[in-house]
Amino acid sequence: MSHRSDPNPGDLADTPSSGQPDVVVVEGVDEEVVENNRRLFNGWQFWLFAALAVAYSSFHLISLNIFPMETWSYRIVHIAGALILGYGLYAGSRFAKSEHEASPVALKWLSYALLLPALYSLFQVFMMQQTLAGGAMRIDPAIESWHYGYPLMLTTAAAIMLSWVYRQVRHRFNPADLVLMVCALASAGYLLVAFNTNMRMSTGTSFAPVGIAWAAVAGSLLILELTRRVAGLALVIISVVFLLYVFAGPYLPGFLGYPGLSINRFFSQVYTDTGILGPTTAVSSTYIILFIIFAAFLQASKVGDYFVNFAFAVAGRARGGPAKVSIFASGLMGMINGTSAGNVVSTGSLTIPLMKKVGYPGRSAGAIEAAASTGGQIMPPIMGAGAFIMAEITGIPYTEIAVAAIIPAILYFLSVYCMVDFEAARKGMRGMREDEIPQFRKLAKQVYLFAPIIILIVALFMGYSVIRAGTLATASAAVVSWISPNKMGITAILRALQLAGIMSIQIIAVCACAGLIVGVISLTGVGARFSSLLLGVAGVSQLLALFFAMCISILLGMGMPTTAAYAVAASVVAPGLINIGIEPLIAHFFVFYFAVVSAITPPVALASYAAAGISGDNAMGTSVASFKIGLAAFIVPFMFFYSPAMLMEGSAMQILRVGLTATLGIILLAGVVQAWLFGPVKTWQRAVMLIGAIFMIYGGIYTDIAGLAIGAVLLAMQRRLHGSGKAAASTG
Repeated sequence: MSHRSDPNPGDLADTPSSGQPDVVVVEGVDEEVVENNRRLFNGWQFWLFAALAVAYSSFHLISLNIFPMETWSYRIVHIAGALILGYGLYAGSRFAKSEHEASPVALKWLSYALLLPALYSLFQVFMMQQTLAGGAMRIDPAIESWHYGYPLMLTTAAAIMLSWVYRQVRHRFNPADLVLMVCALASAGYLLVAFNTNMRMSTGTSFAPVGIAWAAVAGSLLILELTRRVAGLALVIISVVFLLYVFAGPYLPGFLGYPGLSINRFFSQVYTDTGILGPTTAVSSTYIILFIIFAAFLQASKVGDYFVNFAFAVAGRARGGPAKVSIFASGLMGMINGTSAGNVVSTGSLTIPLMKKVGYPGRSAGAIEAAASTGGQIMPPIMGAGAFIMAEITGIPYTEIAVAAIIPAILYFLSVYCMVDFEAARKGMRGMREDEIPQFRKLAKQVYLFAPIIILIVALFMGYSVIRAGTLATASAAVVSWISPNKMGITAILRALQLAGIMSIQIIAVCACAGLIVGVISLTGVGARFSSLLLGVAGVSQLLALFFAMCISILLGMGMPTTAAYAVAASVVAPGLINIGIEPLIAHFFVFYFAVVSAITPPVALASYAAAGISGDNAMGTSVASFKIGLAAFIVPFMFFYSPAMLMEGSAMQILRVGLTATLGIILLAGVVQAWLFGPVKTWQRAVMLIGAIFMIYGGIYTDIAGLAIGAVLLAMQRRLHGSGKAAASTG
């Protein structure tokens, strides 16, 4: 669980009931979230790592806009920079509470002893570069193994294990991690040398230099360990299972078996654009890093606070107001935040206590925030970076993907809104008082703070490249701040670049680790064999094949950030769906949605667990409740298959009809779950409502007519029994 650097995140404004707060209800949305295993340096160490983070972010801005690098070299530096920053900032074990609890001094000196072979490996990289620059065609394999590979490999493994047991106070550095930083340099250094010579052409063949395999093994270990530190064990375990498959596959029966790959052949190719340097790193090194910088600039100019306060002003007075605020705020923040759990921590620490204050149980409050934050990942135009990965993998233009996502996102958030509204009506919850929310007219004067988002959208649809549009939006965030109360000077801009460097570590590690899995899938052909299996299932029933694909996508995504979950599912599941005749856009949206909702799917639901930590309720109970609230997200992907018009594929009339009937179906579905429409709904009515909802969600012309008829009869009955619903529950 993460916590904020500010110990007092916002709360209700402390103003007398006779007056209104001047500007804000909440503060602290834009405060930096500090993970439990992140070091908090002071003095020269703080300034050193702040400078490294600023340099790392600046390197990407310069390389993407002014001085481009060769593609593979750029991606290698991109990953190596994240590894160096990550090992400097994130500890491998829990911190000691005091100097007395720190590890014995012998471990410290053992760590420094490991620094010698690490530096020797790095020195050998320099020597090999000099040899090649002198006209040699390749390096002596004995030198690559004995003077570079063995020292690097053994040092990397030993330093990783040492970092697991070495405990230090939070503001001090661990010398074992210094060793890992040097190993990251040595691994990346050799790859830069090798891939900028003719040796690059030999990757994946028996002629590949053994040094590439050594560098790739060490680099893979470093990526796996950093992923464990910043994203937990789930993705690491899945990666290890896939890696074991590379060498165990030849001995497995049935469709899992394959001829096999040698260690040298596999690792000489996995650290190329087939695997680690492939689509996931391509996206993290361009679009994702750029939008992290954009998000950091918004955060530095306090736009997040404004988003949440704007949501309070718009929705706070409605019944169950803070829950509706959570939906709007999490949708706005979530689309630029790459993880559902991270979004929960950002907005949930403010909205969950307010929901509890107006009458929501802790479980419901946490579940609503988890469902809303997860929905932010499917919110165009940014979709938590998912749109960019989909564009990279499929070759479909980004703007087409963003437009296709509009109706599904509306349906999802409408569903969550109706769930919240019906629960508030059923329990007689009030809205927030007038003195508890900001004045809309005062916030409207600062509506220009939405300008960076608007500039981004307009630039994209004017045909600007994603990189150019993102850079313009980032620059506009700084310019717009100059007419706001939170002006960004040089110090604030440097702080934003520092924050972006730190924020990027997790997503870059995750993308590189996902690339490792993608490489295994590609090099072993297991994805193709899974596709043939799915094709066999589809021969029996396409619906059964879709259900099977849904289960695999959710299973692969459990415990993983959205980006990695989608990247893996897109490699394993999407090709199989395309092979059974589903359009690529529909197939990828299908697996993307289920990869996203794995964050609220029991038993491993990261967003729900983060929300439970804030609400104080049981984690499993919260995940079940959030699953129920986000139920529409489990149905909408099937709607893509039966009604492609949901993704804007069809005539204007088809899109309009499907959109309207699906909207009514989603409202009925929410009524079924909450047993409320204009008033209480009887059991037999819920059964009929469910049938009507399914008919309208299905999307066929006849089922739509049948669903509309059922819905009209039920609505008439409810209105006659309960009126508009105001008699049954106060709107607050």
